[in-house]
Amino acid sequence: MDWPARVATLRQWTNNGVRAPHKPLLLLYALGRYQQDADQELVYSAVEADLKRLLAEYGPGNRTTPAYPFHHLVNDGMWEVRTRRGAGSPGSGVRELRDSGAAGRLSPDLRAALRRDPALLGQMARTLLESHFPPSLHQELCEAAGLELDYAEMQPLMSRRRRRSQALRELVLTAYEYRCAFCGYDGRIGMIPVGLEAAHVHWWALGGPDETDNSVCLCSLHHKLFDKGVLGVSDEHRVMVAQRFVGHSTAARDQVIALTGRPLLGPQAGTPSIAPVHRSWHTAQVFHGPARPAIAA
Repeated sequence: MDWPARVATLRQWTNNGVRAPHKPLLLLYALGRYQQDADQELVYSAVEADLKRLLAEYGPGNRTTPAYPFHHLVNDGMWEVRTRRGAGSPGSGVRELRDSGAAGRLSPDLRAALRRDPALLGQMARTLLESHFPPSLHQELCEAAGLELDYAEMQPLMSRRRRRSQALRELVLTAYEYRCAFCGYDGRIGMIPVGLEAAHVHWWALGGPDETDNSVCLCSLHHKLFDKGVLGVSDEHRVMVAQRFVGHSTAARDQVIALTGRPLLGPQAGTPSIAPVHRSWHTAQVFHGPARPAIAA
């Protein structure tokens, strides 16, 4: 059984590019808990809060429930659910899962495969990360899910990814004149840019094209916050900051909140700006709106 291939083709609800990371997040969490205790069952009422936090932080902006993947992942052949009455899920309703004492864990076949080949766990986790999330979130997602993947284990993921060409990175950085489009950071060591990255707007992992009109030059901090949904880009090409973001330090105010309503710096004339279709995807699928009102001058 090719388990990494199985997780790469999870059956997920899809509709016009809408993100549905419910099953991948549950599987990452289940793999993390298996790594800690291979025999442990995950009682829904006990892990519901953890799964809600994962969905709130790494899922789309709309509120959702972990009950859906807890029930439906059974259909993918790598998850089982039992209740006090025996094998079988009681359904995808929160009350049913809680009241029946529903508990889930990796399927017997998958647990047996993991015992035979311990390296399989890392392979499956890397496949899930690569297939559903941008690289900027991989390490912290592992930590949030309780997964321990060391540096050596993470390297095969990077080598298997569809690679952005170096030429595209240079095109994007040149288009934005080697400065962050949000804050203007333009650090260099000699002639080499430091801490500047070509960020995809519509995530590459979810089919976003490798084109300049789906990219923006950002510093490392703002790239991370852009992928986390703290920052976004409005239809007027101004920086949006999520109202849900809270920071009381001077650094948080100056580096994040003060960006509210600022026009993007670039791109320079003759190069394409972010295409509306990609900007709209990010706003709907990643940005944790609503946005803060523009700061009065």
